[in-house]
Amino acid sequence: MVIRLESPLAIKINSKRQFILNLNNYRNAYFRTLNSAKVNYKAYMKDQILNEIYKPLEKIAIQYKVFKGDRRRFDIGNVTSIHQKFFEDAIVELGKLPDDRHENLPLTFDSFGGISTDRPRVEITIYDLTERSDIKMLLEDIRENLK
Repeated sequence: MVIRLESPLAIKINSKRQFILNLNNYRNAYFRTLNSAKVNYKAYMKDQILNEIYKPLEKIAIQYKVFKGDRRRFDIGNVTSIHQKFFEDAIVELGKLPDDRHENLPLTFDSFGGISTDRPRVEITIYDLTERSDIKMLLEDIRENLK
């Protein structure tokens, strides 16, 4: 069964500040800020992960689809790289995937979903590569992104 989750484009790191989840911020941030962002990201995503991923997974593929809140130009990889790191660490730490190495996660890909001014986000789609129906859906989604 294909699993779809939603991740915010920014996460609170304390009561006054948010951390925008992109590579530009990540590479310039202080290590304590990064740790707070990662811990808070996992806490934010925890309910979705535990409620939507019913069983531990062994071999998966993941799509990270960005829905921007405005029309400014951006680099998809700058946004999705941090989501990928934080999300994959979270599903491992929450016991839903044994490890995020290539044997368990041989394919990840990024895509642009469009502009969503009312709900900017990254949609995370997990495909269970042990299920034929998930592999079929993965191939359809890859084909759709090539149009």
